[in-house]
Amino acid sequence: MIIKTLSNKKLQNFHLRPLVDDDRDAFSEMLYNSFNTWYRQRGLNDQYFRCPQEDMGIIYDIYQDMDPDLNIAAIEKNTGRLMGACFYHPREHHVSLGIMAVHPDFWKQKVASALYDHIINYTDAGGFASLRIVQSACNVESFSLYTRGGAFPRCSYHDMIFEVPSSGISASQINSEIEIGRVREATLEDISAMGQLEMQVSGIIREQDYRYCLENKRGIWHVSVIEKADGKGLEGFMISCGHPSFNMLGPCVAETEEAAGALVLKELDFYRGRTPLFIVPTDKQKLVHLLYNLGAKNIEVHLCQVRGQFQEFRGVSMPTFLPETG
Repeated sequence: MIIKTLSNKKLQNFHLRPLVDDDRDAFSEMLYNSFNTWYRQRGLNDQYFRCPQEDMGIIYDIYQDMDPDLNIAAIEKNTGRLMGACFYHPREHHVSLGIMAVHPDFWKQKVASALYDHIINYTDAGGFASLRIVQSACNVESFSLYTRGGAFPRCSYHDMIFEVPSSGISASQINSEIEIGRVREATLEDISAMGQLEMQVSGIIREQDYRYCLENKRGIWHVSVIEKADGKGLEGFMISCGHPSFNMLGPCVAETEEAAGALVLKELDFYRGRTPLFIVPTDKQKLVHLLYNLGAKNIEVHLCQVRGQFQEFRGVSMPTFLPETG
């Protein structure tokens, strides 16, 4: 199916259509080379994705699991090559822009602009309150693209990594204020409370995400919740991905920095001998210093950009890159 949304003659060397399963390998190659080339050229990171290129297909698989065919791709007319693509995720009140990438062979051909315009039109036509994006603060080009389209920065994040000892996190490394004992494994019965909590803290809800990760049919997700001190409801939750090529904590939503800290520590301990990535709001100083004291290291900075309605965060919201739906 070809989507005819392009009117500018400069853009007529490609057409837009959704990805199909036959595009999976081309998508993996495009994504792998797009990010690695961009970071390498700027001396920011010798290799952004350190996994084998073929492992990038997990991103296609997960996004198709969660939102089948909700993506848009640019296809070069003369060759049929995949030039760029982006997934998007409609939820109860908002649309989230997933990973967007353009192959280095096609940079500066307005491919990203066409993809972004398509998703803006989808968001507006569907009557969603907002379009949300989490993107690298290092990438001024994409920052400019999103802000020109009306998405403005609302929050900044530390990108952090932590090498979890094979023996786990010891009690001596944990601040006495962090009540890890209140953290437990999440169940399907927690979905409604998770949604209510995120609506309270972030002004959004995405129950299908919680269910997808809790059902864990791919065997790569882990979900924890922290109960309130009085046992009446949830104070926070955290989802993490343990795929060999993508070990990241988040999303995490919590009422307090102490609750978020307990969830982070519990999930880190789940990945002993590994080095998970997580992104933490820069204004949550108590949480940030807890992680510094633990030995976490900064590797980058990201921004939350929102087009449309936005509620200031009333607690802690830690997003992720897979699935990036909030």
